[in-house]
Amino acid sequence: MPNHTPMTGCLPAFGRHRGYPPRDGWLRKVYLALLQDHAALRRPDATVVLGVGKSMVPAMSFWSQAFGLAARHGRDLVPTDRAHWLLDEEAGADPFLELDTSLWVLHWWLVSAERCHVPSWRYLFGYSPISRYSRAELQGRLVAAAEAAGHKSPARSVVAADIACLVSMYALRDRDATGVEDELANPFRTLHLLDPEPPAGGAAGRSHGVAVRRTAGRRCPDVVQAYASLDFAARTAGPARGSISLARLASDPLGPGRLLLTGNEDLRRAVHRVAGRHADLAVVQSGDGQETLAYSRGPALLAEEVLATAYPALQPDAGRAWGQLAAARSRS
Repeated sequence: MPNHTPMTGCLPAFGRHRGYPPRDGWLRKVYLALLQDHAALRRPDATVVLGVGKSMVPAMSFWSQAFGLAARHGRDLVPTDRAHWLLDEEAGADPFLELDTSLWVLHWWLVSAERCHVPSWRYLFGYSPISRYSRAELQGRLVAAAEAAGHKSPARSVVAADIACLVSMYALRDRDATGVEDELANPFRTLHLLDPEPPAGGAAGRSHGVAVRRTAGRRCPDVVQAYASLDFAARTAGPARGSISLARLASDPLGPGRLLLTGNEDLRRAVHRVAGRHADLAVVQSGDGQETLAYSRGPALLAEEVLATAYPALQPDAGRAWGQLAAARSRS
């Protein structure tokens, strides 16, 4: 029987981000560079092409893969259909990632990926039994989770760097200490998924290094919650039409309730609202009285079509999924 642990399905590696959270503009820069040359990130002039320092190039490569926007093809990196759908200069949903909707979607892609590149992120948002940790305590839990999954025990210094990157990515900072430019450079902080860190040097700073905001998902758009629900259903309930219980969507460690930090009632309301606007979706009661999300077509394609309705750039063709965009690109 498979050994399912919090890090099952995660790549057995930590710290591949080199300590850098994803910065504003990075994903677009990598996408445009790879369109021109699939080997762009391993060329000697990669720093010039991307306009960053040498140590940031592997970090940009890592994040593009972690979000599912680039995939390995031998030694090269190739933009995915998902990347074209989101970032294409002319037909993309949000080429400059100007909408908070896109940041929520990217967060979902990051932590829900079948081959997750960020095991610390997966554990904290999906499996953590509590919301507040000292960094030392979280570090110990992550090492134990990696060992339980059969991975080589990671060095504590590497796990500590993972935690520092995670906090830097999502936790708001004191602007007097960091500056407005620092806030603007770290777009995922606008999701407010982690509480601000206490002032450095205080007793609170030693005991409460990482705090998850379990109500942050209230700000997540309804369409993203419905998209994530269908995406989760496609991977767990199968590719055919069917249904999935709202209780499972809210409570499963890899479901939208946990990974998007959405409470049961918030997720329920969001799914009801989207289902009320979509002919292929309905919320119905099962025989045992539980509410279920029923879908009359395959959930994977339906998820993409639902998501497309959130993007003005795709109107009036709001049902366009990235598989359809890929087909169009191949014909051009």
